[in-house]
Amino acid sequence: MQYTHLGRSGLSVSRLVLGTMNFGPETSEADSHTIMDRAHEHGINFFDTADVYGAKPGDGVTEQIIGGWFADGGGRREKTVLATKLYLPTGDGPNDRFLSALHIRRACEASLRRLRTDYIDLYQMHHIDRNTPWEEIWEAFTVLRQQGKVLYFGSSNFAGWHIALAQEAARSRHFLGLVSEQSIYNLMNRWVELEVLPAARHYGLGLIPWSPLHGGVLGGVLRKQKQGGASRGGSGRSAATLAAHQDTIEAYEKVCADIGEDPAHVGLAWLLAQDGVTGPIIGPRTVEQLDGSLRALAITLDDSTLARLDALFPPPAPNGAKPAPEAYAW
Repeated sequence: MQYTHLGRSGLSVSRLVLGTMNFGPETSEADSHTIMDRAHEHGINFFDTADVYGAKPGDGVTEQIIGGWFADGGGRREKTVLATKLYLPTGDGPNDRFLSALHIRRACEASLRRLRTDYIDLYQMHHIDRNTPWEEIWEAFTVLRQQGKVLYFGSSNFAGWHIALAQEAARSRHFLGLVSEQSIYNLMNRWVELEVLPAARHYGLGLIPWSPLHGGVLGGVLRKQKQGGASRGGSGRSAATLAAHQDTIEAYEKVCADIGEDPAHVGLAWLLAQDGVTGPIIGPRTVEQLDGSLRALAITLDDSTLARLDALFPPPAPNGAKPAPEAYAW
């Protein structure tokens, strides 16, 4: 396994992040425990979850599954860098959501109970709260850190402007602030390169991409269809994406075939090659899917392959010749 620091922090995390959204709705508790055990065997120490993951928001089923796994002992908690999130509704009350000091306190206590631990390594805001001032948010987070309940803080789905506001507010309080940002990022969705990724680099945040294969569309969906196999990327909302971009996806799978690699592994390897990326979130539903993901760590994409991928999935810079944000200063 390869490791890196989480942003500018001294925390060492694996370059593949185990996503747990499927634990409960798609994967049984027993199989989820097996996947987490196998992740540790591979050296994956960075696990990501959220208080709303599970069959029903508010029940915290996924956190409960992880907590049950921790309770089995064997150093599981000590070997894990545990990340969870708050913001989305966990109940019907007006204070059962967002980032008020009251909800931050209640949400943290509830997550700690479900996870059966006395601290969270990385506590992430699942979304920006435009109606709560940063003074209130950072004060509430400072209390959690002083109490030893949270070590580091991160954001998710923030704009570059939000990251700047958060960091400057933290700086005024002499607080470490954010160490990570979790955003959608993949070959088909490169919008974070405009402002989010430059802001994260400037302020020392590690970027954690979610949906690294764009809902399975970049996972070899056309090849699987030809072979008669089921594919996540060919159903649901992903089916519409595939229909709109089938020629591009077909060309992408040809690039992968030319270099002798699985499309899913190439999609992950491309993210691992991007400056500022800590590691993509993989969300295996089976042990076999987890095992296969590790191939991405061994792939080095040469300049020619990277250029072919850029041609298929061009960066969103306004003036293309330069990367954002310098692209704006033509």
